[in-house]
Amino acid sequence: MKKSKPTILVVNDDGITAPGIKALMDAMAEIGRVVVVAPDSPQSGMGHAITIGKPLRLDQVDIYEGMEMYRCSGTPVDCVKLAVNKIFKGKKPDLCVSGINHGLNNSINILYSGTMSAAVEGAIESIPSIGFSLDDYTLQADFSHCIKYVKELAQQVLDNGLPTATLLNVNFPAGAHIKGIKICRQANAKWAEEFDERMDPHKRPYYWLTGVFQMNDNGEETDVWALEHHYVSVVPVQFDMTAHHAIPVLNSWEFKV
Repeated sequence: MKKSKPTILVVNDDGITAPGIKALMDAMAEIGRVVVVAPDSPQSGMGHAITIGKPLRLDQVDIYEGMEMYRCSGTPVDCVKLAVNKIFKGKKPDLCVSGINHGLNNSINILYSGTMSAAVEGAIESIPSIGFSLDDYTLQADFSHCIKYVKELAQQVLDNGLPTATLLNVNFPAGAHIKGIKICRQANAKWAEEFDERMDPHKRPYYWLTGVFQMNDNGEETDVWALEHHYVSVVPVQFDMTAHHAIPVLNSWEFKV
């Protein structure tokens, strides 16, 4: 009996016309049936935001021939929620892939990333999920060297599944000289942020966020190290944010109430 092709939900945060999502949907079309649900405009840095104060629009569009595509007025997480509830109507896809993001989502960036939050929402819905990002922020980014790794990782997840409540955060270094794949941990790093204050024509201040990425981790098993040494970094991520190691510490406190 011939096995049916898997159904793959493709989402992103750069918007439905971004080159990165085109590269991802084309790669996934070689593996299974693709359904694309993406924001109608860029949603970078939205994290796990959802729309609750205004109505959402979901329109089927014909941007690329032969692709089932829907444009959503909301956030990347809204896209996943609407896909599960209105397009798939509760019959969930076999895989959710997000990206390919224009720019890295390694280390602490995962907390702010709309790309990764869409993948997290897929995992919350018990859909095996992967977020893909490339170290190139430009619209002219070349994703061609990423594709064989995208397909391989997607197929591995389809074949083997993922541990419960886990998804993958995959980042690609810039350039075609990739040495291979490394399974990593998230590096201990943060943004040292500053706000550039300026004045508008009405003499009211406004601010532009700037900052420098501070690396506080010398480990060779981190995603930052892997990318700096031209490896694809693969970090297993969980959405259970409980600090389990802290529970015994808190249980040792003597509460006086």
